[in-house]
Amino acid sequence: MSEQGRTIESVRRANLGGILGIVHREGPQSRAALTEATGLNRSTIADLVGTLVTFGLVEERAPDPSHRVGRPSPMVAVHPRVVAIAVNPEVDALEIAAVGLDREIRAVVVLPQDAVLSPDDAARLVAEQVDTWRASELADARILGVGLAVPGLVRSDDGLVRDAPHLGWVDTPLRDIVAQATGLPVVVGNDATLGTLAEHLFGAARGIDQVVYLNGGASGIGGGIIVNGMPVLGAGGYAGEFGQNRPGIATLADRRARDGVLEDEVSRARLLAVVGLTRADDRELASALTSAAGTPSVAGEIDRQRRIIATALSNAVNVLNPSAIVLGGFLSVLAELDNDALVQAVRAQAMPACGEDLRILPAELAEHRLLIGAAESVFAEVLANPSPA
Repeated sequence: MSEQGRTIESVRRANLGGILGIVHREGPQSRAALTEATGLNRSTIADLVGTLVTFGLVEERAPDPSHRVGRPSPMVAVHPRVVAIAVNPEVDALEIAAVGLDREIRAVVVLPQDAVLSPDDAARLVAEQVDTWRASELADARILGVGLAVPGLVRSDDGLVRDAPHLGWVDTPLRDIVAQATGLPVVVGNDATLGTLAEHLFGAARGIDQVVYLNGGASGIGGGIIVNGMPVLGAGGYAGEFGQNRPGIATLADRRARDGVLEDEVSRARLLAVVGLTRADDRELASALTSAAGTPSVAGEIDRQRRIIATALSNAVNVLNPSAIVLGGFLSVLAELDNDALVQAVRAQAMPACGEDLRILPAELAEHRLLIGAAESVFAEVLANPSPA
């Protein structure tokens, strides 16, 4: 192919990806809306949409009956059969979901675990679940791949899990292990980094260009950073490990772990223990904390953790000056017990100019935030370079 031919083809691929990205992020769009959004002419849009239909990535539907002025324009929507398998391994459960390119959760299972899974066991369970779904819910699906949101350090270029301390996975070639078990392309990322992506695209951080995200789960606290609308990954993909920072604790009586890091002090396990639970999802934890908030031991632990997280967040505010901090998991539970007071506590410890417009927001995607982020890591390839099945 000539240089000019390659240039024309690359422009066409970019335009195909642009249209697919719009209907993925914004939902069904009329051809007229796509024409306006892209600046391309109507015949070009018709040709590109036709190609995406041929690829099996979008479908055209009847025009929106609410738009009666002028010639009706067909609606272009992501094809519902296109999905990714999203996986979140935790110390107490393995969560697996089929997430559509249209952002619908096709199926989800949570497999509780009494012992921490090995990488091989996790891969086997994922493969078994995919096989089960292929015989039922996903019988007609086009599965693009598997995305894993792992609570630990993941090398971004090859999916090597350098250290997932709570899982005991060290220098684990997880991408290759899962790919061999499932026969599917695999992408591996840090769970909080992928949660940041999901919340920025579709959740509480949508439209906000300066964001700090912290996720609190069974394996501790991770985070992600958005600067000028772009994720900050770091040299190896390890940025955002807020949970491993040494917390500033003003009162010695507030310390629980000698020389502990933030996630040792601000801990889901400590909250569960103080309300007498061994296992609970975020909704159940929030209910238990609210019901027992008048108990001195529960109130004391809530206040202690909120004081420490406020100091940690104020440090992030001073360094990064975000417009918003988004909290997910049990951190969202802690914040929503009195969000205004937490905002004031953070501002009180931050430089006034850095914190004056700060908002603290709960993650909007709830328990699906990490799964949606994991699916997005798979969808990135087809959005960048749409291709037929």
